[in-house]
Amino acid sequence: MAVAHTFAVALTGVRGDIVEVEADISAGLPAFVLIGLPDAALGESRKRVSSAATNAGCALTQRKLTINLSPASLRKQGSGFDLAIAVAALAASGEIPAEAAAGAVHLGELGLDGRLRPIPGILPSVLAARDAGFRRVLVPTANADEARLVEGIDVVPVGGLRAAAILHGAELEPVDDEPVLLTDDVPVSAPEPDMSDVSGNDEAVDAFVVAAAGGHNVSMVGPPGAGKTMLARRLPSLLPDLTVEQALESTSIRSLAGRGVGGALVHRPPFEAPHHTASAVALVGGGGTRLVPGAIVRATNGVLFLDEAAEFPASVLDALRQPLESGGITIHRANGTAAFPARFQLVLASNPCPCGRYGSADEECSCTPIARRRYAARLSGPLLDRIDLRLTVRRLGLGALRTATDGGTQCRTSAELRSRVEQARAGARERLAGTGWSTNAEVAGPWLRSAQRRVAPAARAALDRALERGGVTMRGYDRTLRVAWTLADLDGAPSPTADHIGRALYLRRGAGA
Repeated sequence: MAVAHTFAVALTGVRGDIVEVEADISAGLPAFVLIGLPDAALGESRKRVSSAATNAGCALTQRKLTINLSPASLRKQGSGFDLAIAVAALAASGEIPAEAAAGAVHLGELGLDGRLRPIPGILPSVLAARDAGFRRVLVPTANADEARLVEGIDVVPVGGLRAAAILHGAELEPVDDEPVLLTDDVPVSAPEPDMSDVSGNDEAVDAFVVAAAGGHNVSMVGPPGAGKTMLARRLPSLLPDLTVEQALESTSIRSLAGRGVGGALVHRPPFEAPHHTASAVALVGGGGTRLVPGAIVRATNGVLFLDEAAEFPASVLDALRQPLESGGITIHRANGTAAFPARFQLVLASNPCPCGRYGSADEECSCTPIARRRYAARLSGPLLDRIDLRLTVRRLGLGALRTATDGGTQCRTSAELRSRVEQARAGARERLAGTGWSTNAEVAGPWLRSAQRRVAPAARAALDRALERGGVTMRGYDRTLRVAWTLADLDGAPSPTADHIGRALYLRRGAGA
Protein backbone atom coordinates (compact mmCIF):
# COMPACT_ATOMS: atom_id res chain seq x y z
CA MET A 1 0.00 0.00 0.00
CA ALA A 2 1.34 3.46 -0.96
CA VAL A 3 0.00 6.71 0.54
CA ALA A 4 1.02 10.27 -0.34
CA HIS A 5 -0.48 13.65 0.29
CA THR A 6 -0.38 17.29 -0.77
CA PHE A 7 -2.51 20.38 -0.14
CA ALA A 8 -5.11 22.59 -1.80
CA VAL A 9 -7.46 25.36 -0.65
CA ALA A 10 -11.25 25.29 -0.29
CA LEU A 11 -12.93 28.69 -0.42
CA THR A 12 -16.00 29.43 1.69
CA GLY A 13 -16.95 32.98 0.86
CA VAL A 14 -13.71 34.96 0.98
CA ARG A 15 -12.26 32.66 3.64
CA GLY A 16 -9.93 29.88 2.56
CA ASP A 17 -9.42 26.57 4.38
CA ILE A 18 -6.46 24.29 3.78
CA VAL A 19 -7.48 20.89 2.45
CA GLU A 20 -5.16 17.89 2.67
CA VAL A 21 -5.39 15.78 -0.47
CA GLU A 22 -4.48 12.18 0.31
CA ALA A 23 -3.89 9.50 -2.32
CA ASP A 24 -3.87 5.78 -1.57
CA ILE A 25 -3.02 2.98 -4.03
CA SER A 26 -4.27 -0.43 -2.98
CA ALA A 27 -4.92 -3.87 -4.45
CA GLY A 28 -8.15 -4.38 -6.34
CA LEU A 29 -9.79 -3.74 -9.66
CA PRO A 30 -8.74 -0.52 -11.39
CA ALA A 31 -10.82 2.32 -9.98
CA PHE A 32 -10.61 6.01 -9.18
CA VAL A 33 -12.53 6.81 -5.98
CA LEU A 34 -12.93 10.42 -4.78
CA ILE A 35 -14.27 11.06 -1.27
CA GLY A 36 -14.52 14.05 1.07
CA LEU A 37 -17.75 15.91 0.20
CA PRO A 38 -16.93 17.00 -3.36
CA ASP A 39 -19.52 18.91 -5.36
CA ALA A 40 -20.52 17.96 -8.91
CA ALA A 41 -17.72 19.91 -10.60
CA LEU A 42 -15.12 18.41 -8.28
CA GLY A 43 -16.61 14.92 -8.65
CA GLU A 44 -16.00 15.12 -12.39
CA SER A 45 -12.29 15.71 -11.76
CA ARG A 46 -11.73 11.94 -11.90
CA LYS A 47 -12.19 11.97 -15.68
CA ARG A 48 -10.27 15.24 -16.13
CA VAL A 49 -7.30 14.14 -14.04
CA SER A 50 -7.08 10.69 -15.66
CA SER A 51 -7.16 12.05 -19.21
CA ALA A 52 -4.83 14.94 -18.36
CA ALA A 53 -2.25 12.61 -16.81
CA THR A 54 -2.33 10.25 -19.80
CA ASN A 55 -2.00 13.06 -22.36
CA ALA A 56 0.75 14.71 -20.31
CA GLY A 57 2.84 11.54 -20.46
CA CYS A 58 2.57 10.63 -16.77
CA ALA A 59 -0.39 8.26 -16.61
CA LEU A 60 -1.94 7.35 -13.28
CA THR A 61 -1.77 3.89 -11.76
CA GLN A 62 -3.96 1.09 -13.11
CA ARG A 63 -4.65 -0.16 -9.60
CA LYS A 64 -7.31 1.07 -7.20
CA LEU A 65 -6.70 4.76 -6.48
CA THR A 66 -8.54 6.45 -3.59
CA ILE A 67 -8.39 10.22 -3.14
CA ASN A 68 -9.52 11.68 0.17
CA LEU A 69 -10.11 15.39 0.70
CA SER A 70 -9.63 16.16 4.37
CA PRO A 71 -11.34 17.45 6.50
CA ALA A 72 -14.14 15.29 5.20
CA SER A 73 -16.84 17.43 6.84
CA LEU A 74 -15.86 20.55 4.84
CA ARG A 75 -17.66 20.96 1.53
CA LYS A 76 -15.33 21.35 -1.44
CA GLN A 77 -16.47 23.18 -4.54
CA GLY A 78 -15.07 23.86 -7.98
CA SER A 79 -12.36 22.48 -10.20
CA GLY A 80 -9.38 24.08 -8.46
CA PHE A 81 -8.41 20.79 -6.79
CA ASP A 82 -7.41 19.04 -10.05
CA LEU A 83 -3.70 19.75 -9.82
CA ALA A 84 -3.48 18.70 -6.17
CA ILE A 85 -5.31 15.45 -6.89
CA ALA A 86 -3.03 14.62 -9.81
CA VAL A 87 0.18 15.43 -7.89
CA ALA A 88 -0.93 13.36 -4.88
CA ALA A 89 -1.75 10.41 -7.16
CA LEU A 90 1.63 10.64 -8.93
CA ALA A 91 3.42 10.86 -5.57
CA ALA A 92 1.57 7.76 -4.32
CA SER A 93 2.69 5.80 -7.37
CA GLY A 94 6.30 6.94 -6.96
CA GLU A 95 6.43 9.09 -10.09
CA ILE A 96 7.48 12.11 -8.00
CA PRO A 97 9.03 12.28 -4.50
CA ALA A 98 6.39 12.33 -1.78
CA GLU A 99 8.32 14.97 0.21
CA ALA A 100 8.23 17.41 -2.70
CA ALA A 101 4.48 16.97 -3.19
CA ALA A 102 3.80 17.48 0.52
CA GLY A 103 5.77 20.73 0.71
CA ALA A 104 3.53 22.91 -1.45
CA VAL A 105 -0.05 23.97 -2.10
CA HIS A 106 -1.40 23.18 -5.56
CA LEU A 107 -4.13 25.20 -7.29
CA GLY A 108 -5.54 24.87 -10.78
CA GLU A 109 -7.94 23.12 -13.13
CA LEU A 110 -6.64 20.56 -15.60
CA GLY A 111 -7.70 20.37 -19.20
CA LEU A 112 -7.86 17.03 -20.98
CA ASP A 113 -4.57 17.85 -22.73
CA GLY A 114 -2.78 18.20 -19.40
CA ARG A 115 -2.51 21.99 -19.44
CA LEU A 116 -3.51 24.05 -16.41
CA ARG A 117 -6.43 26.41 -16.76
CA PRO A 118 -6.94 29.55 -14.63
CA ILE A 119 -9.48 29.45 -11.82
CA PRO A 120 -11.33 32.19 -9.87
CA GLY A 121 -10.36 33.03 -6.32
CA ILE A 122 -6.60 32.65 -6.65
CA LEU A 123 -5.82 35.70 -4.50
CA PRO A 124 -7.83 34.62 -1.41
CA SER A 125 -6.54 31.05 -1.88
CA VAL A 126 -2.91 32.16 -1.85
CA LEU A 127 -3.61 34.41 1.14
CA ALA A 128 -5.05 31.41 3.00
CA ALA A 129 -2.01 29.29 2.10
CA ARG A 130 0.39 31.95 3.37
CA ASP A 131 -1.56 32.48 6.57
CA ALA A 132 -1.52 28.72 7.18
CA GLY A 133 2.29 28.76 7.14
CA PHE A 134 3.01 27.42 3.65
CA ARG A 135 5.94 28.92 1.77
CA ARG A 136 5.29 27.57 -1.74
CA VAL A 137 2.26 27.47 -3.99
CA LEU A 138 1.91 26.21 -7.57
CA VAL A 139 -0.62 28.11 -9.70
CA PRO A 140 -1.61 28.21 -13.39
CA THR A 141 0.56 30.50 -15.48
CA ALA A 142 -2.43 32.71 -16.26
CA ASN A 143 -3.00 33.35 -12.53
CA ALA A 144 0.66 34.07 -11.69
CA ASP A 145 0.43 37.87 -11.68
CA GLU A 146 -2.58 37.77 -9.39
CA ALA A 147 -0.95 35.26 -7.03
CA ARG A 148 2.21 37.38 -6.78
CA LEU A 149 0.18 40.16 -5.17
CA VAL A 150 0.54 38.17 -1.94
CA GLU A 151 3.88 38.75 -0.24
CA GLY A 152 5.70 36.21 1.91
CA ILE A 153 5.10 33.11 -0.22
CA ASP A 154 6.92 31.66 -3.23
CA VAL A 155 4.57 31.61 -6.22
CA VAL A 156 5.52 29.08 -8.90
CA PRO A 157 3.62 29.36 -12.19
CA VAL A 158 3.24 26.11 -14.14
CA GLY A 159 1.72 25.57 -17.55
CA GLY A 160 0.55 21.99 -17.09
CA LEU A 161 0.70 18.75 -15.15
CA ARG A 162 3.90 17.54 -16.85
CA ALA A 163 5.71 20.76 -15.89
CA ALA A 164 4.49 20.41 -12.28
CA ALA A 165 5.71 16.81 -12.12
CA ILE A 166 9.14 17.78 -13.48
CA LEU A 167 9.30 20.62 -10.98
CA HIS A 168 8.79 18.10 -8.18
CA GLY A 169 11.54 15.81 -9.48
CA ALA A 170 9.86 13.50 -11.99
CA GLU A 171 12.23 12.05 -14.59
CA LEU A 172 10.40 13.31 -17.66
CA GLU A 173 11.52 15.22 -20.72
CA PRO A 174 10.30 18.82 -20.71
CA VAL A 175 7.71 19.71 -23.31
CA ASP A 176 6.91 23.25 -24.38
CA ASP A 177 3.16 23.56 -23.93
CA GLU A 178 1.46 26.81 -24.78
CA PRO A 179 -0.10 28.00 -21.51
CA VAL A 180 -3.81 28.71 -21.27
CA LEU A 181 -4.26 32.46 -20.91
CA LEU A 182 -6.97 34.49 -19.23
CA THR A 183 -9.68 36.21 -21.18
CA ASP A 184 -9.21 39.98 -21.43
CA ASP A 185 -11.14 40.92 -18.28
CA VAL A 186 -8.44 42.90 -16.47
CA PRO A 187 -9.74 46.18 -15.00
CA VAL A 188 -8.84 49.18 -17.12
CA SER A 189 -7.82 52.31 -15.25
CA ALA A 190 -10.27 54.60 -17.02
CA PRO A 191 -10.53 58.15 -15.66
CA GLU A 192 -13.29 58.61 -13.12
CA PRO A 193 -16.07 61.06 -14.00
CA ASP A 194 -15.39 64.36 -12.27
CA MET A 195 -17.75 66.37 -10.08
CA SER A 196 -16.85 69.49 -12.07
CA ASP A 197 -19.19 68.14 -14.77
CA VAL A 198 -22.13 68.95 -12.48
CA SER A 199 -23.53 72.40 -13.23
CA GLY A 200 -25.51 73.90 -10.39
CA ASN A 201 -27.02 71.61 -7.74
CA ASP A 202 -24.54 73.01 -5.22
CA GLU A 203 -26.53 71.71 -2.25
CA ALA A 204 -26.53 68.21 -3.69
CA VAL A 205 -22.77 68.37 -4.28
CA ASP A 206 -22.27 69.55 -0.68
CA ALA A 207 -24.42 66.66 0.54
CA PHE A 208 -22.30 64.19 -1.44
CA VAL A 209 -19.17 65.65 0.15
CA VAL A 210 -20.73 64.93 3.55
CA ALA A 211 -21.60 61.40 2.40
CA ALA A 212 -18.06 60.77 1.20
CA ALA A 213 -16.47 62.19 4.36
CA GLY A 214 -18.53 60.06 6.74
CA GLY A 215 -19.42 57.02 4.61
CA HIS A 216 -23.13 57.82 4.80
CA ASN A 217 -25.97 56.41 2.70
CA VAL A 218 -27.85 58.75 0.34
CA SER A 219 -31.33 58.80 -1.17
CA MET A 220 -32.30 61.13 -4.03
CA VAL A 221 -35.77 61.86 -5.34
CA GLY A 222 -36.30 63.96 -8.42
CA PRO A 223 -37.76 64.03 -11.93
CA PRO A 224 -35.96 62.45 -14.89
CA GLY A 225 -33.07 64.56 -16.12
CA ALA A 226 -32.44 66.26 -12.78
CA GLY A 227 -28.91 64.79 -12.54
CA LYS A 228 -29.39 62.01 -9.97
CA THR A 229 -27.40 59.41 -11.89
CA MET A 230 -24.73 61.96 -12.75
CA LEU A 231 -24.22 62.77 -9.08
CA ALA A 232 -24.20 59.15 -7.96
CA ARG A 233 -21.61 58.06 -10.51
CA ARG A 234 -19.26 60.79 -9.28
CA LEU A 235 -19.39 59.82 -5.61
CA PRO A 236 -16.45 57.34 -5.94
CA SER A 237 -14.28 60.20 -7.25
CA LEU A 238 -14.71 61.93 -3.88
CA LEU A 239 -13.60 58.88 -1.87
CA PRO A 240 -9.95 58.41 -0.80
CA ASP A 241 -7.84 55.56 -2.14
CA LEU A 242 -8.32 52.22 -0.43
CA THR A 243 -5.92 51.19 2.31
CA VAL A 244 -3.73 48.13 1.76
CA GLU A 245 -6.13 45.93 3.74
CA GLN A 246 -9.14 47.27 1.86
CA ALA A 247 -7.37 46.86 -1.48
CA LEU A 248 -6.57 43.22 -0.70
CA GLU A 249 -10.18 42.62 0.33
CA SER A 250 -11.69 44.29 -2.74
CA THR A 251 -9.24 42.56 -5.09
CA SER A 252 -9.96 39.19 -3.45
CA ILE A 253 -13.69 39.72 -3.98
CA ARG A 254 -13.08 40.63 -7.62
CA SER A 255 -11.00 37.47 -8.03
CA LEU A 256 -13.65 35.35 -6.32
CA ALA A 257 -16.31 36.75 -8.65
CA GLY A 258 -14.28 35.51 -11.62
CA ARG A 259 -13.27 38.96 -12.84
CA GLY A 260 -9.78 39.69 -14.07
CA VAL A 261 -7.35 41.15 -11.55
CA GLY A 262 -4.06 41.48 -13.41
CA GLY A 263 -0.86 42.30 -11.58
CA ALA A 264 -2.03 45.17 -9.36
CA LEU A 265 -4.37 45.62 -6.44
CA VAL A 266 -7.61 47.56 -6.85
CA HIS A 267 -6.84 50.88 -5.13
CA ARG A 268 -9.92 52.88 -6.12
CA PRO A 269 -13.33 52.28 -4.48
CA PRO A 270 -15.50 49.92 -6.56
CA PHE A 271 -18.80 51.05 -8.04
CA GLU A 272 -21.70 48.67 -8.62
CA ALA A 273 -24.95 49.65 -10.33
CA PRO A 274 -27.24 46.61 -10.84
CA HIS A 275 -30.28 46.95 -13.07
CA HIS A 276 -33.67 47.27 -11.39
CA THR A 277 -34.64 43.82 -12.72
CA ALA A 278 -31.90 42.18 -10.62
CA SER A 279 -33.04 39.44 -8.25
CA ALA A 280 -32.28 39.19 -4.55
CA VAL A 281 -29.67 36.49 -5.27
CA ALA A 282 -27.95 38.76 -7.80
CA LEU A 283 -27.88 41.52 -5.20
CA VAL A 284 -26.77 39.67 -2.05
CA GLY A 285 -25.11 36.61 -3.61
CA GLY A 286 -25.70 32.88 -3.65
CA GLY A 287 -26.24 30.62 -6.60
CA GLY A 288 -26.58 26.92 -7.19
CA THR A 289 -23.62 24.68 -6.50
CA ARG A 290 -21.19 27.56 -5.90
CA LEU A 291 -21.92 30.49 -3.60
CA VAL A 292 -20.77 33.59 -5.47
CA PRO A 293 -20.66 37.19 -4.21
CA GLY A 294 -23.51 39.48 -5.18
CA ALA A 295 -23.50 43.17 -6.03
CA ILE A 296 -23.43 44.31 -2.39
CA VAL A 297 -20.32 42.20 -1.78
CA ARG A 298 -18.58 43.43 -4.94
CA ALA A 299 -19.34 46.99 -3.78
CA THR A 300 -17.48 46.47 -0.49
CA ASN A 301 -15.32 49.51 0.33
CA GLY A 302 -17.10 51.39 -2.43
CA VAL A 303 -20.54 52.47 -3.66
CA LEU A 304 -23.69 50.50 -4.48
CA PHE A 305 -25.99 52.60 -6.70
CA LEU A 306 -29.60 51.56 -7.24
CA ASP A 307 -31.01 53.68 -10.02
CA GLU A 308 -34.80 53.70 -10.35
CA ALA A 309 -34.87 52.29 -6.82
CA ALA A 310 -38.67 52.28 -6.64
CA GLU A 311 -38.74 49.88 -9.60
CA PHE A 312 -36.81 47.20 -7.66
CA PRO A 313 -39.01 44.48 -6.10
CA ALA A 314 -39.71 45.17 -2.43
CA SER A 315 -38.17 41.85 -1.39
CA VAL A 316 -34.91 42.79 -3.13
CA LEU A 317 -34.70 46.19 -1.44
CA ASP A 318 -35.52 44.77 1.98
CA ALA A 319 -32.67 42.28 1.60
CA LEU A 320 -30.36 45.29 2.04
CA ARG A 321 -31.54 46.11 5.54
CA GLN A 322 -29.44 43.61 7.48
CA PRO A 323 -26.18 44.18 5.53
CA LEU A 324 -26.53 47.94 5.98
CA GLU A 325 -26.50 47.46 9.75
CA SER A 326 -23.96 44.65 10.14
CA GLY A 327 -21.55 45.38 7.27
CA GLY A 328 -21.62 41.74 6.20
CA ILE A 329 -23.85 39.06 4.72
CA THR A 330 -24.04 35.36 5.54
CA ILE A 331 -25.63 33.30 2.77
CA HIS A 332 -27.33 30.09 3.88
CA ARG A 333 -28.07 27.50 1.24
CA ALA A 334 -28.79 23.77 1.33
CA ASN A 335 -25.29 23.03 0.06
CA GLY A 336 -23.46 25.24 2.56
CA THR A 337 -22.99 28.60 4.24
CA ALA A 338 -20.68 31.42 3.20
CA ALA A 339 -19.92 34.75 4.86
CA PHE A 340 -18.97 37.82 2.82
CA PRO A 341 -18.11 41.41 3.75
CA ALA A 342 -20.69 44.01 2.69
CA ARG A 343 -19.45 47.41 3.84
CA PHE A 344 -20.70 49.75 1.14
CA GLN A 345 -22.28 53.15 0.70
CA LEU A 346 -25.80 52.86 -0.61
CA VAL A 347 -27.08 55.49 -3.05
CA LEU A 348 -30.74 55.35 -4.05
CA ALA A 349 -32.25 57.36 -6.90
CA SER A 350 -35.95 57.36 -7.69
CA ASN A 351 -38.63 59.43 -9.39
CA PRO A 352 -41.29 61.22 -7.33
CA CYS A 353 -44.11 59.32 -9.04
CA PRO A 354 -44.67 56.79 -11.85
CA CYS A 355 -44.79 59.47 -14.56
CA GLY A 356 -41.88 61.37 -12.98
CA ARG A 357 -43.43 64.82 -13.36
CA TYR A 358 -44.75 65.40 -9.83
CA GLY A 359 -43.38 68.66 -8.44
CA SER A 360 -42.15 69.85 -11.84
CA ALA A 361 -42.75 73.53 -12.56
CA ASP A 362 -43.37 73.16 -16.30
CA GLU A 363 -45.10 69.77 -16.56
CA GLU A 364 -48.29 68.46 -15.04
CA CYS A 365 -48.29 65.14 -13.18
CA SER A 366 -50.82 62.63 -14.52
CA CYS A 367 -50.66 60.31 -11.49
CA THR A 368 -53.43 60.09 -8.91
CA PRO A 369 -52.59 60.79 -5.25
CA ILE A 370 -52.99 57.12 -4.35
CA ALA A 371 -50.66 56.13 -7.21
CA ARG A 372 -48.03 58.53 -5.90
CA ARG A 373 -48.38 57.15 -2.37
CA ARG A 374 -48.08 53.57 -3.57
CA TYR A 375 -45.03 54.45 -5.63
CA ALA A 376 -43.30 56.15 -2.71
CA ALA A 377 -44.23 53.23 -0.42
CA ARG A 378 -42.09 50.87 -2.50
CA LEU A 379 -39.16 52.17 -0.46
CA SER A 380 -40.08 50.76 2.93
CA GLY A 381 -39.81 52.75 6.14
CA PRO A 382 -37.22 50.40 7.71
CA LEU A 383 -34.98 50.81 4.65
CA LEU A 384 -35.31 54.60 4.58
CA ASP A 385 -34.57 54.69 8.30
CA ARG A 386 -31.09 53.41 7.40
CA ILE A 387 -30.52 56.29 4.96
CA ASP A 388 -28.60 59.20 6.50
CA LEU A 389 -29.00 61.84 3.77
CA ARG A 390 -32.17 62.45 1.77
CA LEU A 391 -32.17 64.89 -1.12
CA THR A 392 -34.81 66.30 -3.42
CA VAL A 393 -33.06 67.02 -6.71
CA ARG A 394 -34.73 69.42 -9.11
CA ARG A 395 -34.14 70.08 -12.76
CA LEU A 396 -31.78 72.91 -13.66
CA GLY A 397 -33.16 75.95 -15.40
CA LEU A 398 -31.54 77.65 -18.37
CA GLY A 399 -30.33 80.46 -16.13
CA ALA A 400 -28.29 78.12 -13.93
CA LEU A 401 -26.84 76.42 -16.99
CA ARG A 402 -25.83 79.76 -18.55
CA THR A 403 -24.26 80.90 -15.30
CA ALA A 404 -22.15 77.75 -15.09
CA THR A 405 -21.21 77.95 -18.78
CA ASP A 406 -20.22 81.62 -18.59
CA GLY A 407 -18.06 81.05 -15.53
CA GLY A 408 -20.38 82.85 -13.16
CA THR A 409 -20.01 80.02 -10.67
CA GLN A 410 -16.85 78.02 -10.17
CA CYS A 411 -17.40 74.30 -10.66
CA ARG A 412 -15.57 72.37 -7.96
CA THR A 413 -13.43 69.47 -9.14
CA SER A 414 -13.40 66.07 -7.52
CA ALA A 415 -9.74 66.54 -6.55
CA GLU A 416 -10.58 69.69 -4.57
CA LEU A 417 -13.54 68.08 -2.87
CA ARG A 418 -11.61 64.89 -2.16
CA SER A 419 -9.00 66.94 -0.33
CA ARG A 420 -11.71 68.15 2.08
CA VAL A 421 -12.98 64.58 2.45
CA GLU A 422 -9.50 63.25 3.28
CA GLN A 423 -8.96 65.97 5.90
CA ALA A 424 -12.30 65.17 7.53
CA ARG A 425 -11.58 61.44 7.51
CA ALA A 426 -8.15 62.06 9.04
CA GLY A 427 -9.81 63.87 11.93
CA ALA A 428 -12.31 61.04 12.36
CA ARG A 429 -9.56 58.39 12.34
CA GLU A 430 -7.67 60.26 15.03
CA ARG A 431 -10.78 60.45 17.20
CA LEU A 432 -11.69 56.80 16.56
CA ALA A 433 -8.17 55.41 17.04
CA GLY A 434 -8.26 52.10 18.88
CA THR A 435 -11.98 51.50 18.32
CA GLY A 436 -11.75 49.51 15.08
CA TRP A 437 -13.85 52.11 13.24
CA SER A 438 -12.50 54.48 10.61
CA THR A 439 -15.57 56.48 9.48
CA ASN A 440 -18.44 58.06 11.37
CA ALA A 441 -21.00 55.86 9.62
CA GLU A 442 -19.50 52.80 11.33
CA VAL A 443 -19.61 54.15 14.88
CA ALA A 444 -22.02 52.45 17.29
CA GLY A 445 -24.75 54.57 18.83
CA PRO A 446 -23.91 53.75 22.47
CA TRP A 447 -20.35 54.98 21.90
CA LEU A 448 -21.66 58.28 20.52
CA ARG A 449 -23.97 58.68 23.49
CA SER A 450 -21.36 57.72 26.08
CA ALA A 451 -20.30 60.22 28.73
CA GLN A 452 -16.97 60.87 27.02
CA ARG A 453 -18.47 61.62 23.58
CA ARG A 454 -21.91 62.95 24.45
CA VAL A 455 -22.82 66.15 22.66
CA ALA A 456 -23.67 69.09 24.92
CA PRO A 457 -27.40 69.23 25.84
CA ALA A 458 -27.82 72.69 24.34
CA ALA A 459 -26.35 71.52 21.03
CA ARG A 460 -28.55 68.44 20.74
CA ALA A 461 -31.77 70.07 21.99
CA ALA A 462 -33.42 70.03 18.55
CA LEU A 463 -32.55 66.37 18.05
CA ASP A 464 -33.88 65.44 21.50
CA ARG A 465 -37.17 67.18 20.73
CA ALA A 466 -37.43 65.36 17.40
CA LEU A 467 -36.99 62.03 19.20
CA GLU A 468 -39.58 62.90 21.85
CA ARG A 469 -42.15 63.91 19.22
CA GLY A 470 -41.55 60.83 17.08
CA GLY A 471 -39.86 62.75 14.28
CA VAL A 472 -36.92 60.33 14.34
CA THR A 473 -36.49 56.79 15.62
CA MET A 474 -33.73 55.77 18.01
CA ARG A 475 -31.78 54.50 15.00
CA GLY A 476 -32.41 57.82 13.28
CA TYR A 477 -31.22 59.64 16.40
CA ASP A 478 -27.87 57.84 16.27
CA ARG A 479 -27.53 58.28 12.52
CA THR A 480 -28.22 62.01 12.82
CA LEU A 481 -25.47 62.22 15.44
CA ARG A 482 -23.08 60.48 13.03
CA VAL A 483 -23.86 63.00 10.28
CA ALA A 484 -23.39 65.85 12.78
CA TRP A 485 -19.94 64.51 13.69
CA THR A 486 -19.08 64.37 9.97
CA LEU A 487 -20.18 67.98 9.52
CA ALA A 488 -18.01 68.93 12.50
CA ASP A 489 -15.04 67.09 10.98
CA LEU A 490 -15.50 68.96 7.69
CA ASP A 491 -15.55 72.26 9.59
CA GLY A 492 -12.60 71.28 11.78
CA ALA A 493 -14.69 71.59 14.95
CA PRO A 494 -13.81 69.47 18.02
CA SER A 495 -17.46 68.40 18.49
CA PRO A 496 -20.85 69.06 16.89
CA THR A 497 -22.57 72.33 17.63
CA ALA A 498 -26.26 73.18 17.49
CA ASP A 499 -25.72 74.29 13.88
CA HIS A 500 -24.21 70.90 12.95
CA ILE A 501 -27.12 69.07 14.59
CA GLY A 502 -29.61 71.29 12.75
CA ARG A 503 -27.93 70.72 9.40
CA ALA A 504 -27.80 66.97 10.05
CA LEU A 505 -31.54 66.93 10.82
CA TYR A 506 -32.19 68.97 7.68
CA LEU A 507 -30.26 66.50 5.55
CA ARG A 508 -32.00 63.52 7.14
CA ARG A 509 -35.51 64.88 6.69
CA GLY A 510 -35.02 65.64 3.01
CA ALA A 511 -32.96 68.57 1.86
CA GLY A 512 -34.05 70.36 -1.27
CA ALA A 513 -31.36 70.64 -3.89
